[in-house]
Amino acid sequence: MKNNRRELIKQRHRRIRRKVQGTAQRPRLAVFRSHQHIYAQVIDDDKQHTIVAASTVDPNLRQTLNATATCEASAAVGNLVAQRALEQGIKQVVFDRGGNIYHGRVRSLADAAREAGLEF
Repeated sequence: MKNNRRELIKQRHRRIRRKVQGTAQRPRLAVFRSHQHIYAQVIDDDKQHTIVAASTVDPNLRQTLNATATCEASAAVGNLVAQRALEQGIKQVVFDRGGNIYHGRVRSLADAAREAGLEF
């Protein structure tokens, strides 16, 4: 039986999560992409704690965006999550693309986070 798109993404994410784990020294930058929004969290998997988060639903960011499902909106989220992480003293992260292909909105979020100062 052929799997649908969401099930294939979940399978890829489980496969990625076997290898990618965030620690206190190098937390995980997790990305979740829905049809209309994109969410990014910096997570310490040892403590099971979200350190910082940003998304297109964020009220501060929502006012400046024309549309939420674009590469420009994803870049704004990447920039915001990187700024918040740097304020917390986090410079290095492990990137978790969440089972999505490294292309389009996921790639623009990652590139913006790198440009803002995060290392991965």
